[in-house]
Amino acid sequence: MPKLLIIDDEKDFLETIQKRFEMRGYEVLTRDTGKDVEKIIRKDHEIDVVILDLKMPEVPGEQVLKTIKAIKPDIQVIILTGHGNTESAIELAKHDLFTYLQKPVEIEKLIKHVEDARTKVRLLKAEHEKPEKAVNIKKMIILGAICIAAGIIIALLPTPEGLEPRAHHFLALLTTIILLWILEVIPIGLTAFLAAGGMVMFGIQSPAAAWQPFASPAVMFVLMIIMFGVILNEVGIAQRILYYAIKIAGRNVLKFSIVVALVSSIASSIFHDATITIIFLFAVIPVFLKMGITPDKTNNFSKFFTIMIPLTASAGGFGTILGGGRNPIALEYIEKYIGVNIGFMDWIIINMPMVIFSSLATWAVCWIMMPPKIKEFPSEVKAEKLPPMNKNEKGVAIVFTLAFIFWTLSDLTHLHVSVVAAIALILIGAFKFVDFKVVLQKFSWEAWLVFGAGVSLGVAMLETGAGKWLADQFFPLIHNQGHFVTYYGIALFASFITSFMSNSASVALCMPILDPLAVQMELSRLYTILSLPVTTSFVMLVIGCPPSIISYSTGYFNQLDFVKVAVPKTFVLCALMVIVMMFYWPLIIPMLGYGGY
Repeated sequence: MPKLLIIDDEKDFLETIQKRFEMRGYEVLTRDTGKDVEKIIRKDHEIDVVILDLKMPEVPGEQVLKTIKAIKPDIQVIILTGHGNTESAIELAKHDLFTYLQKPVEIEKLIKHVEDARTKVRLLKAEHEKPEKAVNIKKMIILGAICIAAGIIIALLPTPEGLEPRAHHFLALLTTIILLWILEVIPIGLTAFLAAGGMVMFGIQSPAAAWQPFASPAVMFVLMIIMFGVILNEVGIAQRILYYAIKIAGRNVLKFSIVVALVSSIASSIFHDATITIIFLFAVIPVFLKMGITPDKTNNFSKFFTIMIPLTASAGGFGTILGGGRNPIALEYIEKYIGVNIGFMDWIIINMPMVIFSSLATWAVCWIMMPPKIKEFPSEVKAEKLPPMNKNEKGVAIVFTLAFIFWTLSDLTHLHVSVVAAIALILIGAFKFVDFKVVLQKFSWEAWLVFGAGVSLGVAMLETGAGKWLADQFFPLIHNQGHFVTYYGIALFASFITSFMSNSASVALCMPILDPLAVQMELSRLYTILSLPVTTSFVMLVIGCPPSIISYSTGYFNQLDFVKVAVPKTFVLCALMVIVMMFYWPLIIPMLGYGGY
């Protein structure tokens, strides 16, 4: 794990700056003298940046710089001194100094320089590793050819009866895109371009229809939510969230993960699941860094948390009407076509107990499929008392709280969630609570592209009729198979469809198909429609929902890791939810006065 070494003879300054960097997730070594720097650098191979005072007793800063560069030239050194001048800066630059700063310096500015220094270290390491990466080109070509061949084979098959040629071409392209995403033959952001570009090339969609979803309100909201995550981490609020989580749950990984899973699911029933995902992800990532776990050195421990958090957040979004667009869409359909008006609290009574079951079941599957070998956080990961919040932290916390309030009151204010997010970001940038250039540098543009492509594919599935055709092929298989098998089949289909489009879109697609089917199969129309916001909360692919896309952007797992957990989780969760639905709903729904539908 990369470490930061700070050498300064002012002990109060050293202690203060160490705490500020640790709040941002850095692992920091400190020394008040440079006399043992040679031993430290030779022994600790993970140090990549050094902050160095210029005038110190025993060994001057200039000599320490020369020693560091002689041992490991790639280490970047930042001089931070209160006794410097232009001449000394020019002289030190000859020794490959990264930058020269005068005390006092703003912490945000110093952190920015440290990040830039680390970027340079990564670039230098990448230059050394380039010959090794060229070996994978052959594998990439073979896998790419397989993905393309699969799409071509589907395209060359005779167009099935009831399927429009445009929909046939769409399913062929979708096959190639999914395989490219799962196998990660090329960066998934480039595959996102191929998804929209391919639909235009093969006449599946017009250029406007293919590309406009990339700037749709939902996609822009996800873009801004990812920026919120960067901001929370930059100002140190994520570290405070971790402090309280560890204080509540302790250092036992099992207990801590259950608490995170439950809170994530319940909170996502009130707030947007993408927001909750961001908060918890950027709370646990500093733990990984303290333990030496980086995206390049990921393991089951980091994979477990970065996969579990988005899955439990998504699995809780149906607990209240506020949890996501799929809920009011289903509610409106039930009122308009079934004639039942379900109240806000009644919805919670019907669905919130299922959130608890789905959260614990999701946690259990993640624990079984991606078991973390670390059972307890190391001693350095503990709930140490943090210093008081600074001005920037308070400012971001206030803006974030106001955004939460306005998201919750969106039915009254009629402000789209993306508008609230945009105003919040503008306020954070205008008051300079964080350097917005840093946010843009650390923003995961690839995650935004992939989610945009997912929405674009979802629109095409609806408009071409491919989704309805898939439903027509699937539902005869579960006809006259008993209520459990029928409801289970409906649940799996809804989960499958939502893996390629937003859950709101999949609910909108499934309702007009499933409602008449429920009448034909003598199922409860009310139960059938109510099941959709539940089962569309379970996805099988990374592209299926904003939380999984956001988590994927951290780099701690690949698509195959996600599929390994998400697919069995979906099969288990659908079965569990059907069982709960068949036993709990017949008890509670008639008591609420909604029987006979």
